[in-house]
Amino acid sequence: MDTRTSKTSHGARPPLLVAIVGGSGAGKTWLAKKLHAELGPDAAHFSLDDFYRDCSRLHPERRAKINFDHPRTIDWECMEKVLADLKAGRAAQLPRYDFKTHSRIREKMALACKPMVLVDGLWLLHRRSLRRLFALKIFIDCPARTRRGRRLLRDLRSRGRTRISILEQLKNTVEPMHERFVAPQRKWADVVLRHTFGAGEVRRLARRLREQLDLPQSTQTGNEA
Repeated sequence: MDTRTSKTSHGARPPLLVAIVGGSGAGKTWLAKKLHAELGPDAAHFSLDDFYRDCSRLHPERRAKINFDHPRTIDWECMEKVLADLKAGRAAQLPRYDFKTHSRIREKMALACKPMVLVDGLWLLHRRSLRRLFALKIFIDCPARTRRGRRLLRDLRSRGRTRISILEQLKNTVEPMHERFVAPQRKWADVVLRHTFGAGEVRRLARRLREQLDLPQSTQTGNEA
């Protein structure tokens, strides 16, 4: 589908969906937020992380043993519903997830349908049904050592984890699942970024996205790096 010419049922142009994929700690959310800042009110952003299945009915010890680095832990039906709403030009209701308790937060978050929607996540290109919805697919290629260091800091600071549990998870599930499910998605990417990308690459990507939607170029980002 050519998102530059297609129309929704209301006659408006459907949004351009952008997938940002890479391993845990690769910099997906960082890139999405930087692009969002460059694109301003023309863009919206959300993460696949909020689509983890609710585990509130399970005993805490059992929750802790779940392999959250496997794609089956995602509520794909809910994710596809959100993307379908956006493609049809409708606002979407996003779930919210608490990583400390491995459970859904009761209140959902409304996401307005913007000309461009940035989505970051581990497995956005793993399923063909989702892959075909994205007009631009970005993969961040980041070495394991860098990803492990970032994951360790993040989980210690914001997800209520201990250092030992994080290191065990990295060894037992994160890296094996990365090789099995995350790394193979590189072949479906339109753009592959090295983990050392910086402001220049962000501006070039933002310019490319604006060109795809025929949006005015920003005058606030300065010269190319």
